[in-house]
Amino acid sequence: MSDLVPVDLPRTSKDGATAAAAHRAREADILARTIWGEARGEGTAGMQAVAAVILNRVKIAQEKGGMWWGDTVVAVCLKPWQFSCWNRSDPNYRILSAVGPEDPYFRNALLVARAALAGRTPDPTGGATHYHAAGFSPDWSRRAKPTAVIGRHVFYAGV
Repeated sequence: MSDLVPVDLPRTSKDGATAAAAHRAREADILARTIWGEARGEGTAGMQAVAAVILNRVKIAQEKGGMWWGDTVVAVCLKPWQFSCWNRSDPNYRILSAVGPEDPYFRNALLVARAALAGRTPDPTGGATHYHAAGFSPDWSRRAKPTAVIGRHVFYAGV
């Protein structure tokens, strides 16, 4: 997939431990970049809410045996046109690709991502699988009831 951010990962060991660690590192990195790209100005609560949406999508897809948005954190985050920060036409895409732990917001996004992947963060969204910035009204939102408003985002479940 051409939208992937290159990440240096260790090679696979005979026992697969290095491969598993590499997978976890990539998953945390992609989740953190998505959180950073979508909610870096929303504080920890906003970042946790975006992480919850992604994890809710993964959970639903795994329970149903698949969904159009993917059934892994990486697949959900990188699904075209789902998270605007990954759209190559988005002005933040180049910044997203280059950001690293020297950025304090990205460091926070990494902490949130790792905690979310470990099941240590709340879901403040009420099970949301979708959200949009306040002030916008996508067509899909007109037939759905919001479950939460966190920062400048409105969250929806059951869309």
